[in-house]
Amino acid sequence: MTHAPAMEGLTQDSEPRHGPVKPERPAALKRRRRRENLAGYLFMSPWIAGFLLLTAGPMIASLYFAFTDYNLFDAPKWIGLDNFSEMFGDPRWRHSVQVTLWYVAVGTPLKLLAALGVALLLAQSRRGQAFYRAAFYAPSLIGASVSIAIVWKAIFSDDAVVDRTQKIFGIDVGGWTGDPDMIIYSLVALTVWQFGAPMVIFLAGLKQVPRELYEAAEVDGAGKLRRFWNITLPMISPVLFFNVLLETIHSFQIFSSAYIVGGGAGGNACGPADGSMVYTCYLYVQGFENSRMGLASAMAWMLLVAVALVTAVLFWSQKRWVHYEEGAR
Repeated sequence: MTHAPAMEGLTQDSEPRHGPVKPERPAALKRRRRRENLAGYLFMSPWIAGFLLLTAGPMIASLYFAFTDYNLFDAPKWIGLDNFSEMFGDPRWRHSVQVTLWYVAVGTPLKLLAALGVALLLAQSRRGQAFYRAAFYAPSLIGASVSIAIVWKAIFSDDAVVDRTQKIFGIDVGGWTGDPDMIIYSLVALTVWQFGAPMVIFLAGLKQVPRELYEAAEVDGAGKLRRFWNITLPMISPVLFFNVLLETIHSFQIFSSAYIVGGGAGGNACGPADGSMVYTCYLYVQGFENSRMGLASAMAWMLLVAVALVTAVLFWSQKRWVHYEEGAR
């Protein structure tokens, strides 16, 4: 047969002419794996160094400072829980907690409602859709900058654009930034204006809803509101949960806009009569204006615990209203 010579070099077990391939020795295998691991750690070393020096190290140091009397100039002095007891008894601290909770409870839902509403409009095919998406997303890119906060303060100041517009409709309340009761509303308006990021996430979720569900519901006579409530919301509930979680955490961390709109420095650093005294603003005042870094560290750790608790509650509540695909978690 013509294929017989080609088969002569093979044994009964179809081994090549030079014999079976010898497995790599355990010692050589360990050396090769060690070299591969070393290369991986070398590539990761910049991130590891940054994490240890810029994140983990300062966190451990701030945890120690939270139990000390430290003013940046003298050596820290251990005082135990005195910072926490003073913090809980401080009426300005309690006021900052109330302002922050009000800002989170009002600003976050309004921002998500605006994002979802615009996303529903942009999910429909229309001319210039790419332009509208970019235009609505742009405020999220620049909204957190100091320059925008300065412009926002000018817009809501006395005899500025908002004040003059109010007077046209017979509303004479003056500028919002100078009113202790109105300045927080200017901060809410600023965060709602930055709805672009959650809007993009909502838009991606809406694109994943099967069109067949809407067509079947329409055939059954379901109106737009019923289709939205029974189809859209359940199908995008994982995206909604993600946005609620992310925006809630961001709302607790508000600082630059509240500090700039409130005044920036001095006695009115957190707004007139502490009207824009969010938690992080008071933390900054205690740490960098009053040079009480120990008390500021204690406040920072309390904020971390509060955000962790809110996050845990949100994850616990998702079992009741978030609907995942079958088999997913």
